[in-house]
Amino acid sequence: MDIYKPLVALLTIVNPIGVVPFFIHFTSHLTREQRKHTIVVSSFTAFVVIGLSSLLGLKLLEFFNISLASFQVGGGTLLLISSIQMLSAKPVESGAEVVNTAESKADAGASIAVVPLTIPLLTGPATISTMVIYAEKTRHWWELAVLVGYGVVVGVFTYLVFSAAGRIAKALGSTGINIMTRLMGLILAALAVELLADGLMKLFPVLGSHLG
Repeated sequence: MDIYKPLVALLTIVNPIGVVPFFIHFTSHLTREQRKHTIVVSSFTAFVVIGLSSLLGLKLLEFFNISLASFQVGGGTLLLISSIQMLSAKPVESGAEVVNTAESKADAGASIAVVPLTIPLLTGPATISTMVIYAEKTRHWWELAVLVGYGVVVGVFTYLVFSAAGRIAKALGSTGINIMTRLMGLILAALAVELLADGLMKLFPVLGSHLG
């Protein structure tokens, strides 16, 4: 196995820079400390997903009797809901406006950090399937350890990119962020439809035959 290919594939698929607009939108109601906590949770969760995918892969989905196609449909649905909220300029957390205590806001930030920020925006079905494919190609224990180590690299890179999101927001201003949010919401909707369509055709092959 070419030991560098998985890292290149991971950085391309995860692409934290492309998720920055979503991060700004999802954490706009949080304080600086809560945003930092969200960054840490999101970065660590990305590492955990990549590490578990490398070590366990499809066995996790099989344990819960979930196919990768079903996971893809679920992730696509979640992305579609998030895109609609972005296009309508609504906060991702529907109850965000009534969150009054710092503790409940911190809980909301941690929740956003895991879903949908890390799963499925950063690490979705493509990331899991990619790690499973490369894990199957390993022949030595150290190669598997390297794959897990790549999860650390991605987590650190995510942390650095999200930490710079504040400076990006200042550069764009509120108007720029609003425009970018709606534009990325439209792109996210298209990605969600692609995920849903691919997952549904895997679950129901007859759909593909009719479309063909």
